[in-house]
Amino acid sequence: MKNSFYILLIIFCVLIGCTTSKPRISGKGETIIKQSDTVRIANDELQYEVIIIDPGFSTWLNSRAYPRGYHSQTYLESKNQFYVSEWNNRVLQPQLYSPNLYEMTINYDLNVDYGYEVNYLIYNYFIYFQNTYKQKLFGNVPLR
Repeated sequence: MKNSFYILLIIFCVLIGCTTSKPRISGKGETIIKQSDTVRIANDELQYEVIIIDPGFSTWLNSRAYPRGYHSQTYLESKNQFYVSEWNNRVLQPQLYSPNLYEMTINYDLNVDYGYEVNYLIYNYFIYFQNTYKQKLFGNVPLR
């Protein structure tokens, strides 16, 4: 049985005027498409898709995030586990946390190896999200 993974982070979607770019093939059969402020990673083999739509994320990722390889995949996976857990808790409590920020749950299976790139992008989105929207999901948030 194939594991499936589907993440859709839609925060203040601004798609008017977006231009399409050519897909880039990454490791493990991943296709990465960058479209203005949209980052999409898909892997048909593992049946998952990551879509991050947030104005400014791509710019922030390219200018302020730690470079790829700075953290190990194990580090990113452990951080993502805590961030996803807290995110999902907040989605389920719209009376306490803004449903405009926490729109839907994230299905992140700890038993699936999503690879470095997926974990890197998810981790960095959480750092970007916490700094940009003044949220604290877990632990100390790097000020990047």
